[in-house]
Amino acid sequence: MKEEHAVILDFLPHGYPMDRRPMHLKTAIAQALGKQTLVLLELVPKKDCFLQPHEEVYIGEGKRDKIHHIVGKITPSRLTETAKSELNYIMEEIVKKDEARFVDFFNRAGPINTRMHQLELLPGIGKKHMLTILQAREEKPFENFADIKNRVSLLPDPEKAVIKRILLELEGDEKHYLFVKM
Repeated sequence: MKEEHAVILDFLPHGYPMDRRPMHLKTAIAQALGKQTLVLLELVPKKDCFLQPHEEVYIGEGKRDKIHHIVGKITPSRLTETAKSELNYIMEEIVKKDEARFVDFFNRAGPINTRMHQLELLPGIGKKHMLTILQAREEKPFENFADIKNRVSLLPDPEKAVIKRILLELEGDEKHYLFVKM
């Protein structure tokens, strides 16, 4: 799946500060998060194009208005401090705006193997919560995060659990990926 849109996390008009090359060789850099695949990307904006954090840019095939090219995927350790702090807010925005996609995960999640279920990979969800979620969705599919919270007693905030899981997957140390397309 190719990414079509990204949300800017940070914009460095003069490139990375630790870049030792002369000023005329440096290019502006934008750090961004892909909206569908949820991967961290390094982008090079077009000349004289100024980007703002939280701004959505088109990075798909065809004519791009603000982005010259995509350098590639980056790890969270390469993010600037600004990008790291914006990541949580932007992740919350994406999960809120596309709530149906993430609630659908609760409705469709299946077993990974005989001992482990996808739902158990979410922080704060163990065997008991997983069984309660499976039972509740059997009766009727979940409609939103509030519905999940109401129907599954003592469940940690499902929205926050999804966000935490995505951030863990971005770190790249996970064996199974539920949301981030690597």
